[in-house]
Amino acid sequence: SRLGKRLLASHAARLIAEEKLEVEPRRDQEIIHVASANGPECLEAIKKIQPGVVLLNGCRLLSKDMLARMPCPVLNYHAGITPKYRGMNGGYWALTSGDPQNFGTTVHLVDAGVDTGAVLKQVRGQPKRGDTISSYALRQAAFSRDICVEAVSDVLAGKITTVDPGLPSQQWYHPTIWFYLWTGLRTGIW
Repeated sequence: SRLGKRLLASHAARLIAEEKLEVEPRRDQEIIHVASANGPECLEAIKKIQPGVVLLNGCRLLSKDMLARMPCPVLNYHAGITPKYRGMNGGYWALTSGDPQNFGTTVHLVDAGVDTGAVLKQVRGQPKRGDTISSYALRQAAFSRDICVEAVSDVLAGKITTVDPGLPSQQWYHPTIWFYLWTGLRTGIW
């Protein structure tokens, strides 16, 4: 994964520029560093801020105890269509499974499972030439900004409406290097 990111850094930089993705915090944005999303300092910071909603992205699982103590709804941005592509690399797995129509993202309520919370919003898109497992998440972020804003706005307005995608549920993990190479050579999906 790290090697792929280094080798394809120029593609990622072009994608970020083309899609006008903001990958660094804004100057006026306060960053609060905590040792763990499940630690008392995280809960303290959240209670101090008093948000109407928390949106997670790329965070470790929150414990049942932490979720029970959260003072507001917790949402997760997931780079995959849930429940079919829960876990890691949802876009990659959709493509390698011959399911490109489910290359997309989900915003869902957080529960104690791995991407098992009720779905609020989903959007589907397509990878572009040169995209690989190292850039799919950036591509997905580019076409899914609106659903994150909509989901947060809806929750702040007191409108939590869930949808049932009617899909089977499966959790996915990082591919092994051998599966990744074999699949890439066989299908051209990297």
